[in-house]
Amino acid sequence: MPFLRTSLLSAEPAGVLESLDELFALAHAMEQEAASKYDSLAEEMRGQGKDELAEVFTKLAAAEREHVDSVTRWSQSRRGIRPDPAMVRWEAPEALPPDAAAEVKTSRLMTPYRALAMAVRNEERAFAFWSYLAAYSHDPEVKKASEAMAKEELGHVATLRKERRRAYHHEHERDHAEESSSSRLSQIDAQRLEMRLVAQLGDLEQRLSGPAADRTRDLRQQALEMADAAAGLGSFPAAMERKEPLQIAEALVDGYLDGAERSNDATRLERLQHLAEQAISRLAWLRSLSAA
Repeated sequence: MPFLRTSLLSAEPAGVLESLDELFALAHAMEQEAASKYDSLAEEMRGQGKDELAEVFTKLAAAEREHVDSVTRWSQSRRGIRPDPAMVRWEAPEALPPDAAAEVKTSRLMTPYRALAMAVRNEERAFAFWSYLAAYSHDPEVKKASEAMAKEELGHVATLRKERRRAYHHEHERDHAEESSSSRLSQIDAQRLEMRLVAQLGDLEQRLSGPAADRTRDLRQQALEMADAAAGLGSFPAAMERKEPLQIAEALVDGYLDGAERSNDATRLERLQHLAEQAISRLAWLRSLSAA
């Protein structure tokens, strides 16, 4: 769990949740803040005459308000009361960091795809936040509810990734057509792609030292175990094996999330969700390594 903390969260949560009432209050506040920030960005984009981006943020705000209502209903069904803002004891991760919001407002290169990519990262942070709280909770009920919140955020990640891919294909229609034609010729499963990542992580480990090398070695071992679990799962263009580690890691996250969304089998669903959780954490580490 420290891996999640250091790679997706800028700082660990300031404490643990002591009750379900506190959990519902915090979850409600997080979703409400996200809705407000997306509303603000939508208004800013409209003011700049960027109607397409304004529509993206308007939809994101509407989705977050649905999450607010969902938390409210959950609190009322479990505790018989609405979430109480007074019970929020410490700050949660920001829904949209100031530097990201500033980039949206000032960048001439901002597109719906890039905006949705930011939203995906925000949901991944929320997933890490709730996973961390679940791991360190002392109360069984709070632990279970935190795990449920993490699963919910994982679903949000999957939904936004789908929207992001749609935006990417819209922006790169010719490239997508060529990729689709190529992908029909040769396909590989997630196991083979995981094994390619194992080899790449081995090469990467040789170029690193200290804690970074240790973490990469751990990831390589994890990828070996994930490859066993991923046999027969997913369908990827064979050309993906020639991509960089970051691109392969991203593709595997998408593959596991897509598979989970389509699965009607409870055992297979649990397997894919577990792989997706591991893959998101791995992707975050590779991103942080690339940034460094």
